[in-house]
Amino acid sequence: MRLAVLTCLVAIGALCAPQASAGTRVLVQTRSYDIAGNSGAALIAAMDGRGPKHGFMTHAIAQTAYTVDWDLGVIQDKGSCRLKQANGTLNLFYTFPRVASPASPALKKRWNRFFDGVRAHEQTHGRIARQMMRATERSITGLKVADDPYCYETRREARRRIQAAYAEYEARQNAFDAREHRDGGHVEHLVAALMKP
Repeated sequence: MRLAVLTCLVAIGALCAPQASAGTRVLVQTRSYDIAGNSGAALIAAMDGRGPKHGFMTHAIAQTAYTVDWDLGVIQDKGSCRLKQANGTLNLFYTFPRVASPASPALKKRWNRFFDGVRAHEQTHGRIARQMMRATERSITGLKVADDPYCYETRREARRRIQAAYAEYEARQNAFDAREHRDGGHVEHLVAALMKP
């Protein structure tokens, strides 16, 4: 499951140095919540009760959340305005369950397989978010608007491109979740394998 928040802080100000720079960085934080149970069904029930919130009343098994910040700098030159700097920060937050009770060797083996599948699912969300950052950077790098002495249009165009990339990649995130969570999908198979007696 994924939770995304685009807090696009577009700080655009006049910069004097003509040198261009661009770059994104990714900060990753992993959290866990404890569950207990002596069967796969008990572990699923514990995740359902203690997992990260998903909507108003339900809980997810795991979650990938992220925020995005962009620090953009523009430079004005003879009536034109160009983007001089585009530095993005992607803050990724993973939340996973952790078994805090003793488990039989068979349950431990099923749990490890289940957890590997859950981790792979969440890391795919993280990979799509990273792709979004690279695509956004490519779309705004070199942005230049003629006849924009106060850089209003450049600021507006940079924000528009950032929002467009965000929308495109959110659609990819949603499509991935739809495939994974459909009836008979990957997540259902992971849960069924964990719950085997």
